[in-house]
Amino acid sequence: MPLPRPTRHRLRALYRTITSHWKLIAFAASLLLLEVCVHVRNYAVTRPAEPLDAPFYAGCQDPVLNNTARASAVLLMLARNSEVDGATASVRSVQEQFNDNFGYPWVFLNDEEWSEEFKEKVGQAVGKEGNVEFKQIPKKMWGYPDWIDQDKAKANMQVMKDKKIQYGGLESYHHMCRFQSGFFFDHPALLPYKYYWRVEPNIRFTCALTYDPFVSMQAHKKRYGYNIALWERGQTVPSLFRKLSDFKSAHYLPTSPLWTAMIDASYMPWPFRRALAWLRNRDGNGDLWNMCHFWSNFEIADLDFFRSDAYRKVFEYLDKDGGFYYERWGDAPVHSLAAAMLLKPEELHHFSDLGYIHDGLQYCTFQSTQEEKKRGFGMPPGISGKGHGKIEGREEVGCRCQCDPDARVVEPVCLNRIGLAMA
Repeated sequence: MPLPRPTRHRLRALYRTITSHWKLIAFAASLLLLEVCVHVRNYAVTRPAEPLDAPFYAGCQDPVLNNTARASAVLLMLARNSEVDGATASVRSVQEQFNDNFGYPWVFLNDEEWSEEFKEKVGQAVGKEGNVEFKQIPKKMWGYPDWIDQDKAKANMQVMKDKKIQYGGLESYHHMCRFQSGFFFDHPALLPYKYYWRVEPNIRFTCALTYDPFVSMQAHKKRYGYNIALWERGQTVPSLFRKLSDFKSAHYLPTSPLWTAMIDASYMPWPFRRALAWLRNRDGNGDLWNMCHFWSNFEIADLDFFRSDAYRKVFEYLDKDGGFYYERWGDAPVHSLAAAMLLKPEELHHFSDLGYIHDGLQYCTFQSTQEEKKRGFGMPPGISGKGHGKIEGREEVGCRCQCDPDARVVEPVCLNRIGLAMA
């Protein structure tokens, strides 16, 4: 007579154990489910009773509101000599849509010496009466710090290049991200100023700005202004969120609604959830950064935020870790997560009245309907594909805005998510 199979015997024993202790097992499962529900609920973002971030103005200001004293502010562009045409186009757009009426100074930074062609063409775009400086970045602000293993860094860059991670194999791009994350605000040319407007080559503004954004930022106590929010590529920053969340915990920094808005709570029950912490883009509790961040190729910000002890400590911590070279940490997620960690939601401003195009993506302005405001803010949910002009049934908040039908409108998911903390 054949002996019973061991596997079948074990399954029967397990079945008997479950059936005889089903009440206890059901109770434990209920507790785990309840814990998950409470955990997820703790990461729900509650809309503030009063909106924290209305547009500074709606529509065109006629006459242009340029009768106040100028703020201590500058327009800044980091560029290369080879980008002369794109830089010239961007300057013309900013001048036509804003600065011809306000006359703020320009500073152009390059890690190399500027060519005469660049200075001539860009200077002409600024205009004869414009205040413009062409400066070089000091070597101590651009290049590998002493603690970076350059062989390891270059090997990692080659891996990123092989994986087709955008810009991952370009050494200069890593230097640029580090500079824009931790040094630009200390460049001697920027030290006289409190506010700055970052302008990139090959951008375009599709609305007129008929008021002074620097004066408005100052009047409303705003410290960081953005236009587009979208997803970061997870492969570029696999450990960045974990590093920053660890820093936040180590320094007992409070959790703001804006930080919470950047997290998707895990549905894995405790204590199994902590095992997820070793996956990329998760914090020590296993919760996931939803990858939303502000696109820093446009930002208008209070330079004192970046010059603060709190921000400097964040950057120094990240810089010592080496992720600007061993990974491809961009300045956009660094600025975004630092702002979410260190600033109050009411200190951020979304320039919802300023149409903007960069790298084939655009933000179009409009006034949300009441139903859309309940669901979020920014672009109406579900818009994708080609751009559009004025949306039927909505009043535009910008001035003389013209969306580009050939540029793709940015998906509104991140704007709606982040907007819950402010709108």
